[in-house]
Amino acid sequence: MKCWVALCAGVGLVAGCGGEPEPAPSPVATSSSSSAPAPASSVPAAGPLGSTAYQAELTRIDQVLAGPARALTRVRTPEGLSEAVSTLAESLNTVAVRLSALTVTSRLTAVHPLLQERIGVAATRLTGSVEKTEEDARCGGTAYTSQQVQRQLRADLGAALAQLQRLKLTFGRTLPDPGPAPAQVRPDNGDVLVRRDPEGMGRLKITNGTTKDVAISIVSDGKPPGTPQVMVYLRATESATVNRIGGAYRLYFKSGADWDAEHRRFRSGCSFKKFDQTFGKNQAWQVNLQPRPGGNADTTEVEAY
Repeated sequence: MKCWVALCAGVGLVAGCGGEPEPAPSPVATSSSSSAPAPASSVPAAGPLGSTAYQAELTRIDQVLAGPARALTRVRTPEGLSEAVSTLAESLNTVAVRLSALTVTSRLTAVHPLLQERIGVAATRLTGSVEKTEEDARCGGTAYTSQQVQRQLRADLGAALAQLQRLKLTFGRTLPDPGPAPAQVRPDNGDVLVRRDPEGMGRLKITNGTTKDVAISIVSDGKPPGTPQVMVYLRATESATVNRIGGAYRLYFKSGADWDAEHRRFRSGCSFKKFDQTFGKNQAWQVNLQPRPGGNADTTEVEAY
């Protein structure tokens, strides 16, 4: 369904973009899902485990998770990151099965099920986010997205880690710790992020009727989207006007969340599109990015820029 509407002042209706269906939910795994059994050499000890024996089990689990967790810090591509996330989820499911076979003394009866629960939550979240993680890595960078995964993993396990620490038990030493997330800097609505090339008499009013922030790139006809003559930031549901546009141009727009000011890109939930038409020089245009039936100008998805 075409829906993005643009109006050329005094000329008529032009515009673009089709609505897209909601993606199907990602499959999830639980701690009871099938996974490779623990090797025979690591069969849990029999009988209720006290603190010393339980700590030995936690140390073994840390060793099982060490390789898959470390892989998160070494990946260099979005595909590699999604594979590392899947492998870590499988490892978490494996250790959850091992933990479920243990019995513990009364001192550990609160923390033991909590640890199983939080490991199951972490495994489920990782499994369900594989596709989105790869997409985010393509728009926000593999290293940054990997660090987000690492922070979420620690957050998911946090309650269990804290309770274990109160009992003077140690777990999670092999989990990477990227530190706190960097502060998010969201530009003001209408901020001009780039302006280059000769100025002209063109004018463009943009209304962002969507629920996501958008960066609009006004690109001189024939040039790549990574070298706009003007880039302007629009917050969700806001409008802005760009003046002094030089020559004929094409209009690209990218949307998402968590703006990266250094690289002028969104780090998650990214979408990259362009209007198929060329906008004439020295003309005034209005573009409304509000999805609506009856729009009559097409847009096309493009590679990240």
